[in-house]
Parts: sequence; structure tokens; C-alpha cells
Amino acid sequence: MWGFAMSYGVFQEYYHDNWTLQGSRNVTGVIGTTSNGVIYLSIPFLFALFTKRWARRRQSAALCGTALTCASFIISSFSRSAWQLVLAHGVLAGIGCALMYSPTTLSLGEWFDSSHGTVNRAVAYGVTLSCKNIVGSAGPFLFRGLLDRYGFRTTLRIWAAVVAGTSMSAILLIPTHPSKLSPSSQRTRKISWRFLNHRTFYIYTFAIILQSCGYGIPQTYLGQYAHEVTLLSQRWATILLALFNIPGILSSFFFGYLSDNKHLSLSASTVTAISAGGSGLSAFIFWGLSLKNSITLIILFSITFGFFSSGYSSTWGGVLNEMEQEAGQWNEAIDTGLIYGLLNGARGIGYISGGLASIQLLQARSMSSAGAFAYGTSYGPLIVFTGLSSVLGGWGLLWNWEWKAGVYSLRDGLVLLYIQLKRTAGKCV
Repeated sequence: MWGFAMSYGVFQEYYHDNWTLQGSRNVTGVIGTTSNGVIYLSIPFLFALFTKRWARRRQSAALCGTALTCASFIISSFSRSAWQLVLAHGVLAGIGCALMYSPTTLSLGEWFDSSHGTVNRAVAYGVTLSCKNIVGSAGPFLFRGLLDRYGFRTTLRIWAAVVAGTSMSAILLIPTHPSKLSPSSQRTRKISWRFLNHRTFYIYTFAIILQSCGYGIPQTYLGQYAHEVTLLSQRWATILLALFNIPGILSSFFFGYLSDNKHLSLSASTVTAISAGGSGLSAFIFWGLSLKNSITLIILFSITFGFFSSGYSSTWGGVLNEMEQEAGQWNEAIDTGLIYGLLNGARGIGYISGGLASIQLLQARSMSSAGAFAYGTSYGPLIVFTGLSSVLGGWGLLWNWEWKAGVYSLRDGLVLLYIQLKRTAGKCV
């Protein structure tokens, strides 16, 4: 389900150079982010349905999702205009992938429930999420070879067959947790929504929206940037996309491990800030300051941004653990599966918002703009947007900042600073 979404940059570059459909080719820039956005926006509703009421139908729903995904790629291969491509490529494929993702991920969270004390849930999420980076590393080369040889129509039909074969066989191997299949599960209490009364949920939700606005942009435009600005070959553009995804194989596990590490106790806000800050600085320094005729910094950007940004979603296991502890302090029931779905929904909002913003940002400056760095190209506003949204994805740390001597409000800190400055001025006099 992640193969197309993680490798869409190859399709974006192909459409840009081989446009034969009706309508503006710039519209294709929203396909990748729309597909991801629809997946994540659908997840909260699907998680709510399959958490309790339709738990027994998870496998059937995932198989239906496979059928819809395959159908969407086949429909895309017959597209004659840009809007048809967006509808089939972006919307229908996104809904189908969401139907595959939601039931299987719910089962994962139940098998690795932190209350069992055996395997850490954040690590389990991290290992599983690293799979999308594995296929995202191999996918660009596969799609590039197919596109160059057969064109996009045949490529999409071949990919539909790949999705059908791999997805159905895998879904049949994923068991639903016994607690959801027992007769008593039908009489369980209703889902608790009390977590909506806590500030923690909104802090992390807003942070995820901000981070996701910039996360999908390099995946979509990095290959096109390398081809247009640095005049690299299509092969190099494909390599850059693979370099973007390869570090995520390790980082997904690494940030999941940081979130669950019992020896190095780091708060969820700290781990998310490490991921967000690292990816933001990478965009500002390596991509923004790269020379138009140089590839060195672009390679560094692909590796570092891919590492830090890909691990961001793996920190959500730590967020769920933190919210579980907070609910325990208030003696409240909490459904982590539903909350995880809502966090994915926040990512969907960010994906779609970032995709729509990217079209306008690319038009904000012409290619003839002055400057030797990437900031001086038409991609300059896009780079700044990517860096800012990534850094702001770690803003939750500001709400949990603790001093060793205690927690001070901003007002108290300013008063203490004023008194100290006044004393120092008196001594100088």
C-alpha cells in the first residue's frame, strides 16, 4: 500500500516531462500528497468503526480495500485528463489503502499493548513503519524502469497486479486479537472520549499537522528539482528519492526505541522535537544552501531529512504511552487505537494542506530569480515552507519545558531578570 505513495516523485517527474493529458500538468503535484492525505484522513473514521463494532470484519474490509486500490490503478491507466488522474490516483487509491491499513494496524496495536509488558508498542510500530521505507527505497527504481520501458499506463496496470498478489496474501496472515473475537467483546463499554478534555491531545495533533505539511513536499518535488535546477539525469533523480527513503528503515525503529527506552527516559515531546528539529535544519541548511550546479548538499539533504522526518510517526507510540499515563492519573478509560487513528487523521490534514500550498509556492518566484543557492530558484519558497513546518512539528516541547530548580512562568522569569539587571546596574554605579 505504501509503494506508490512513497515513490510518487518518479511519477511526478515523468508526468512533468511526458505530459500528454488534457489540463495543466502542475495539477499532478497534488496527487502524491492527496493520496497520502486521503489515507490519513480516512483512518480516524475507520479506526472508530473497526475498534469495536466491526472488529470481526477487519479482514474482509482489508480485502475490499485491496480490490478498490487495484481498481483505482487500472482506472488511472485509462485517464485522459488531469482531473481523472487526481481522482483515481489520489482519492480512490487513498481510500483503498486506508481500508487495508486501518484494520491491520488496529490488530498490531492490540497484540503489542504496552499493558502486557512484553514487547514495547512504540518499537512494534517503528519496525512496521520501516517497511514503507523499504518499499520506498526499491520502488523508485522499479517504477523508473517500468515507466521508461512501458509508459505510465502499462506501469499502473502492472502495479495493480503486484498490489493484488502481495496484499491479499499478507492480509490473510494477519490475525485479529482474540479479545475482539470473543462474544464478550460485543458487550464492552462504549468508547471513552474524555481524552478530548486534555490539552496534551491537541498539542500533539497540531504538531503533527504542521510537520506533515512539509514532509510530503521533498518526496514529490526533489526529483523534479534535481532534474530542472541541477540538470541531473533521471537516474540521479531516482537515486535521490531512494536515498530519501533508505534512512527511514533505521530511523523508524530508532525513534520508536527512543520513545520506549526505559534506561534513557525521554518524554514524547523531546523525541518528537529531535525528529522535527533535525529535519527542519536539514531543509534550511542542506537544501536551501545547495548550489544550483552541485549535488553534494542535495545528497546530504536526502539522507538527513529522510532519516529525521521518516522517524516522526514512530514517536506516536510514545505519545500514546504518555496519554495512557495521563488517563491513569485521572482514572479514565482510554482507547489508544482510536487516538492513534485521530493522530493519523491530523497527518492527513497536513499532507493535503501542504500539497495545495506547494502549487502556490512554486508560482511565487520565477526560475530567473537571482542567487546561486537553491533559495534563489523557484523552489525557494517551497524550501522555506518545508523547513518551517518541519521545525514547528516539535513545538510540543515548549509546553513541557522544565527547569532543574522548578517550573517558572514567563512572567516570573522576566521579573527575576529585571531585579538582577537592576542590582548589577547599581553596583556599576
